[in-house]
Amino acid sequence: MAETKGDKGPKADKSAKPGKSDKPAAKGGKPEAAASAKDAKGKPQARREGGAEIVAAGAVKAAPKDYVARLKKLYRDEIVAKLIEEFGYKNALEVPKLDKIVLNMGVGEAVNDTKKVTSAAADLALIAGQKPVVTRARKAISTFKVRENMPIGAKVTLRQTRMYEFLDRLVTVALPRVRDFRGLDPKAFDGRGNYALGIKEHIIFPEIDYDKAEAMLGLDIVVCTTAKTDAEARSLLRAFNFPFRQ
Repeated sequence: MAETKGDKGPKADKSAKPGKSDKPAAKGGKPEAAASAKDAKGKPQARREGGAEIVAAGAVKAAPKDYVARLKKLYRDEIVAKLIEEFGYKNALEVPKLDKIVLNMGVGEAVNDTKKVTSAAADLALIAGQKPVVTRARKAISTFKVRENMPIGAKVTLRQTRMYEFLDRLVTVALPRVRDFRGLDPKAFDGRGNYALGIKEHIIFPEIDYDKAEAMLGLDIVVCTTAKTDAEARSLLRAFNFPFRQ
């Protein structure tokens, strides 16, 4: 007997549950390529096709093991010999060096809107390349409408390679973009070899998109060195091409 027009044939058995192998293929019909782009934990990985390495979307390619920051190499090759000649150090280990760089961002508008601290911390993470720590008020101050344990800013400490990379971007890219820049104060040392400077607008860093910035935020930068005197620290920073005022 011929099948009628409305006859749709036998129904599928609903009791049989599809397994993992029954899942539809990835878009483009290449399930193997999609699976190879992620590891066992679900994180994207780099894969090779035709001898070339392709990094999946969202993956951050790690720096090579033999990578050395430009300013770190400059310090080893030129600055150490220059400081030994200037101050007459008897041992190369006496030569002052950079210890760490601390970035601190205070958000006064957080009193009215605590979400602005989250936005400031996100901008600071882009500038530093490292996740910052949200700072909170230690005690309540009724005059400024500050409550205890209230988020009021963010800070981050950079060391080693990230420290040198940030210093390179600060001196060569960010500071020349400061409006009416006339040089850094050569006397802003604390007497123990540490230098502090303030930036009024954080948008001078190229990582910050000017159109997406919610507000102009200030930024404090403290460069800590192992120098024992301000003269040694000043010579060290000047060797890193810090634009001090004459």
